Amino acid sequence: MKRALKSFLVNFWRNTDAGWRLARLVALLIAVGLVLVVVFESRFIYFPAKYPEGDWRVREPRAVEGRAAVRVEDVWLTARDGVRLHAWHATPVVGRGGALEPVATDRALLYLHGNAGNISHRYGIIESFASLPAGVLALDYRGYGRSEGAPSEEGLYRDARAAWDYLTKTRGVPPNRVVIYGESLGGAVAVDLASRVQPCALIVQSGFTSIADMAAEVMPFVPRFIIRTKMNSLEKIARARAPVLVVHGTADEVVPYKLGHKLYEAAPEPKRFHEIKGASHNLTHDVGGAAYLNALREFVDSACGEKN
Repeated sequence: MKRALKSFLVNFWRNTDAGWRLARLVALLIAVGLVLVVVFESRFIYFPAKYPEGDWRVREPRAVEGRAAVRVEDVWLTARDGVRLHAWHATPVVGRGGALEPVATDRALLYLHGNAGNISHRYGIIESFASLPAGVLALDYRGYGRSEGAPSEEGLYRDARAAWDYLTKTRGVPPNRVVIYGESLGGAVAVDLASRVQPCALIVQSGFTSIADMAAEVMPFVPRFIIRTKMNSLEKIARARAPVLVVHGTADEVVPYKLGHKLYEAAPEPKRFHEIKGASHNLTHDVGGAAYLNALREFVDSACGEKN
């Protein structure tokens, strides 16, 4: 066996026939491609937008009668490895008699955004959560927005834990009043956090099962064993200690619908699946509209109890 393999390899590299030369070129290109995937893996996974990219003007909302809005303040957190992180803390308000009144709520939503961009690109989504109602802590991971450092799997997990500690310790929100909400890449971060702490609810929008499964969809030629980043949400979601809502658009062109449904199937009870027909990856929230927000509100009320 060894002699036959050695003979093949010698023939492969020394044979001057055109077919063998082409085979060697293809093999070389594949090898170079795999090396590039290993060396630049993080660049294939994370697409952060650093400050000042985005719209960072935090404005006082207008007082529109009966309309829910948010007041946003900058907050700074420190992860356990010393990386300084930036986040927005949004407080729900509503227009009443030409003025803005705070909305009474003891619930908080920890918002972990998707891969590209930063929190400044999600202002509209953050504002929509005011109608739940809930305060919102929107975190920029390391390397995103105004946060320091560079993204990595373990780094993102540390960042989410720092945000959780800020809400439950610094802000004093009881853990059973915190909703962990993860979108796309943030879904993997949310699932990891929910497997370690006990929130009142976990919401995963447009989430995937693992990085290996995503790689199989977009780069099927890459062997799974060379991928160091795992983000194995399929395994971790079984350890979530809270009701789970999984949301996915049927026309998601980035994270296949089947991966979102597979994640839902692996989640423990109680759980729900909310399908948004015709929604692509980046328009899930927009296409879902009022019906989606109503589904979120109903789920949060059921999981966390009516607002106090």
